[in-house]
Amino acid sequence: MENLIETLGMNNIIYIFGGLIIVLLFAFLILLGKVIALNKRYKKFMIKLGEGKDLQEDLENYMYRVERVEKQNADILGQISGLDKDLEGCIQKVGILRYSAFQDTGSDLSFTLALLDEHDNGVVFNGIYSREMSNIYAKPVENGKSKYTLSEEEQEAIKRAIEGDKQKRDI
Repeated sequence: MENLIETLGMNNIIYIFGGLIIVLLFAFLILLGKVIALNKRYKKFMIKLGEGKDLQEDLENYMYRVERVEKQNADILGQISGLDKDLEGCIQKVGILRYSAFQDTGSDLSFTLALLDEHDNGVVFNGIYSREMSNIYAKPVENGKSKYTLSEEEQEAIKRAIEGDKQKRDI
């Protein structure tokens, strides 16, 4: 290195570095000009793209609206979840069976109707028709069974309600 400095001389090295600094300064100024011009073109493009409005402002408004919609969706999903829980206790399964309770009456005018929720809880109605009178009996049902004695027709109505729901889910 010392040989190089001696060969070129100290003054020449200073001139070389000075020239290099000037070249780098010009390159920096050219690049700075290009960055400024690019920034101006970017702003004009954003204004044109935004139909006279600032596109960045539009994007910020859009993001705000998206966040609001996401919050509303979360609220709606919470409400739907609550409705699903409420729906579990609503009548979802129905089984009906018409029959003739007495041999002297025709046309299967007696009936048994089972109304159950998602957990097979509900009620079974038995309407018995005869020529002299008509009676309706109701029995509570829990998990597809009743603590009261069920007739064959009532058991069949409950079975139809439960199995009918299974057939719907298989579809």
